[in-house]
Order: sequence, then structure tokens, then C-alpha cells
Amino acid sequence: DSSPTVPLIFVLSPGVDPTSQPQGLSDRIGRNLKTLALGQGQAPLATRLITDQAKTGGWVFLANCHLMLSWLPKLEKLIEDLPAQKPHENFRLWLSSTPHPKFPIAILQKGIKMTTEPPTGLKSNLYRLYNLLSDEQYNAPKFAELYRPLLFCLCFYHSILLERRKFGNLGMSIPYDFNDSDFEVSENILQLYIDELQEHAVSAVPWDTIKYLIAEASYGGRVTDDWDRRVLKVYSDQYFHEDSLTVAQRKLSSHEDYLIPSVDGTLISFKEYIQTLPVNDPPEAFGQHSNADIASQIASSNMLLETLITMNATLLRASSGGSKHQQENDGKEDSANKVEDRVYALAQDMEERLPEQIDVNAVQESKAEEATALVTVLIQEIVRYNKLLAKVALSLASLKKGIKGLIIMNEDLDDVFQCLADGKVPSQWLTSYPSLKPLASWNRDLLARVEQLSSWGLGSQPKVFWLSGFTYPTGFLKALQQQAARNAKVSIDKFGWEFIVLPSEDKTITQSPKEGAYIRGMFLEGAGWDNDKGCVCEPNPMELISQMPLIHFKPVEAKKKTKGTYTAPCYMYPLRTGTRERPSFVIGVELHSGACEPEHWVKRGTALLLATDT
Repeated sequence: DSSPTVPLIFVLSPGVDPTSQPQGLSDRIGRNLKTLALGQGQAPLATRLITDQAKTGGWVFLANCHLMLSWLPKLEKLIEDLPAQKPHENFRLWLSSTPHPKFPIAILQKGIKMTTEPPTGLKSNLYRLYNLLSDEQYNAPKFAELYRPLLFCLCFYHSILLERRKFGNLGMSIPYDFNDSDFEVSENILQLYIDELQEHAVSAVPWDTIKYLIAEASYGGRVTDDWDRRVLKVYSDQYFHEDSLTVAQRKLSSHEDYLIPSVDGTLISFKEYIQTLPVNDPPEAFGQHSNADIASQIASSNMLLETLITMNATLLRASSGGSKHQQENDGKEDSANKVEDRVYALAQDMEERLPEQIDVNAVQESKAEEATALVTVLIQEIVRYNKLLAKVALSLASLKKGIKGLIIMNEDLDDVFQCLADGKVPSQWLTSYPSLKPLASWNRDLLARVEQLSSWGLGSQPKVFWLSGFTYPTGFLKALQQQAARNAKVSIDKFGWEFIVLPSEDKTITQSPKEGAYIRGMFLEGAGWDNDKGCVCEPNPMELISQMPLIHFKPVEAKKKTKGTYTAPCYMYPLRTGTRERPSFVIGVELHSGACEPEHWVKRGTALLLATDT
């Protein structure tokens, strides 16, 4: 179906690089292919390639068009002018780009669009990776008996990292686009170090070097989150181990089907074993709990519902945007009025429930004798919440006037209207602290946050702190360390934390601790908590998030991590990446790992949350 004047467009998918496909086709049919990865300063070269190859009948492949959006209108003009130039009949123009709203529609409409969906599932990924290997490449290493089991481990490692994406936050904090180039580089590293061995001995394999180059350099080079890098390291320590060469049919996961096969060593024998693996991946293959599958399915369902709600909101805006005469004719006026009435009533109710701003001067007078770091944090938090309360009050008052027709509804008010109609929190209200809660839960949460600060500011210091109630929890924790450092007359840089999980409830606490603070309201994701043994445990079925007991955050001089302790990253809210302006990570909390090794919980993606999305 292709022709010299019709571009062929690859729509890129995560983890797929189509560069080899036009290259292989051009080699088979004898075409001269010129490939250019677009980027800054490549526009003149790209233009010259198209002009020259159109005359000679060669092919041009412009990769990553989304990285030069400013030049694409000129590319659109070049493609429009191709019929007038009467290019050579063998000329073909190949393009690749990720989906982007600014990609010229005219190019998409004229071109032939193709996409390569990455295979899903461990079985499909393993089989695809083995299909990339030629017999020459597979049989090239000097010590094949050492290379082939480790090659299978590498393929399994690559497949595991790709498929962990489906678990969302429990898989990786950030979804990385690992691709075939990462695998090819790692395979070259593996082959190189096996070939350099002086003897056929397992003890001679440089395990630390191989693990570092694969997990930290090759794959780890894409990883920007330290906790995600920990996941890569745990898997590499398990797979690239001498047991992979000495233990027959060594298991690569807790699931019995995933192991290093004891086959005759040929390429086809490994492919035959891969075909026996389950089509649907059990969560145990990744070291995950069955709850992770449930969480993944809930996330997919929520995404579908969000899309439907967005489409419905678009239709609603269309129905309320026409003239009154048009609405009467279409029978939509009553529907639009009902929505406006509902939003007005909601705004009225929120305005009535909205607390008064806290009197900062009264708080400063009340705490005049307490010149501590905690009081400084208290004043700063009150100022931030007062600004938020003022912003919410102004938005609600203006929205009510806008609905009545007393003022013009600008873009900000329209956003508030649509969010209230959909039960969402307007983005302009989320500047003080991030949240994924729906509007009703966010409103109750805001009242509780203001109540904690008001009670503390105009009364006594709380015996138990609700860490989630602070806009900047790290500031509160740093203030605790600062107080401890001043009392001990030691530099604050020398202080770390000791975390003591208390079995008692906050109602039974009668006084504050001598050092640090009691913290309540934290949640455990990806695991459960055993109150009797005081350690992390397996969660109950369908228990996606567990409530944590009180935790005593005690500032202590930095000490070594004790054995059998899992460091759980603590995040402000379920979106672990946060934003560029407000990272979600707060602190790493050490918890007893119980009967399982800490690595078990690393694979589970176990973490603490200060707030949920409900």
C-alpha cells in the first residue's frame, strides 16, 4: 500500500524500538536506508536527506519526531510538496513518534500508521528475547555451560522488570521504558566477562562486576528513583548468583513453574521450555501477593471510569454552553439547571462548614514562652492553611455569584464548577499539599487538619501528632531532630531515627515522650502488620492497605541498620513520584521484617503512606 509520496509512520509503544524493522527490510530488498534520530540542530540534515533520497530512490527513516515538534510543520510542507517533485518510485519516508497532541494531523491522515505492541506476560517476553538471538550469537561464548543459564536469568530479569509496570506503585514508583537495547548491552556484558575467564570455574565468575554493570549501569542508568534502584538490585542479587550455575533447576521465584531449566543446552530446547510456562503470570512469579493483581485491576477500572466521567463532563459543558433557545430546543436546559443547582447547593454547604482562619497573633501570644523549633513549624503551617482557607472561601463565594449570573465565569471558576460537579478537588486548591482524595473526603480531611493546628496553637501541644496533617511533614520531623540536637548539644547532621511501633492506641497515651513524638494515622501498602509480633506480615486477602499502630519517632545519633529490618519508604500520598515541585517521599522508616527477609518486602513494593486516595 505504500508509495513514494505516502509516509510510513511508526506509533511508538513503551519498550519497543522499530529501528531494526525498516533496516532489515531494506537489507533484504536492496534499498539504501539513511537513518536519523531527530533532535536539536538536525533539521537541515533531515531536509537534505529527504531531498537527496527522493531523487536517488533511497529510503529515509526519521526517528523520534516528537523530539522536534517545532520542525514538524516544515516536514508537513515537505510531504505535501512530494507529488509535485515526482520522487523516484523506490523512495520511501519512514517516521516514528510517540502519540503527541501537537503532531501534525495532516501527516497522520496522509500516512500509513503502524504500531508494534510490546508482548505482555513473562512467557511472551522470554520467547521474544530468545528469538532475537541467532545460533551464532548463542553458541559464540567460550564457556557455554556458564553462559547459557546466566543468559536465561538475564532474559527473565528483563521480562520481570517490564511486567512489573502492571502493578503500578507496587511494581515501580516510576514506569521506566526498558527496551531491547538495555538487554543487548547487558547480554554483551555477560558474554564478555564469561569469555575472559581463564578457567571453567563458577568461583572465577566476577559476580559483583556483572551485577553492577547490569543492574546499576545498563538498566539502572534509566532509573531515577533510589527505591526503584533497590528493586533492580534485589532481583540481580537473586538471579546472578553462583547457585544459578550449581543448583539444578534453581527456582527464580516462589512459584514452582519458574526455574532455570535443565535442558540439553540448545537454543531450541530453551524455547521449548518457555512454551510450557503459564500464559497468565501469577503474582508469585514477581514476588508479589495476590492483592497486587487486585490493585492492578482496580487501577485499570478506575482509569476507564475516569475516561467515561471526562467524556460525560465534556457533553455536559456542551449542553450548558449553547444559547437558551438552543437548550430549550434540545431539551437540555432542565438538565443543565439541575447541575447548576446541585453545584450551588454543594458550594453553599462547603462554605458553611469551612472553618474560620486561625488567629496567628493569638497563637504567637499563646506560645510566646515556647521558643522552640516545633512552635516555628506550627506558625508556618497555620500561615499556609490560612492562605488555603482564604482561597477556598473566595472560590466558593465567586462560584455562587457566577452561577447566579452576577459575575462572569472565568476559566478558574469554570474549573471549580466542573470539579465540584464531578466530585473532584479543584487543582487551585491543591497548591498547599497534594492529595488524590475525592472532594467529600478532602473536605473532611481539611477540617481535621485545621482542627489539629487550632487545638495545638490555642491550647497545649498534642500528645500524639497526626503527621498527615502537616503540609510539609519533613519540616516537622526536622524540627524534632533540631530540638534533640540542641538538648544534646550535638550537630543535627549526626542524628538519625529510631522507630518504635507501639501496640497501644492513641487514646491510652497520657503524656508526650521525652524525646521525639508519637505519630498516628499512617498506612501500610503492600503488606499487613502483626500487632502481636510487632513486625510486617502477609496481608489478608483483599486487604490492600493496612492501618499502622502508633509509631514513636525518636531522634537518636546515627546507628547502623539492624539485621532483619526492612526500610519502608514513607510517602505523603499514593502517588509515590509526587511532582517536580513537591516530591511525595518523606522518610525511610525501619520496620521489623518478621519471618521473611527484607528482600521479600522489596519485591512486594511495601511502603508507608500518610494519606490514602479515599
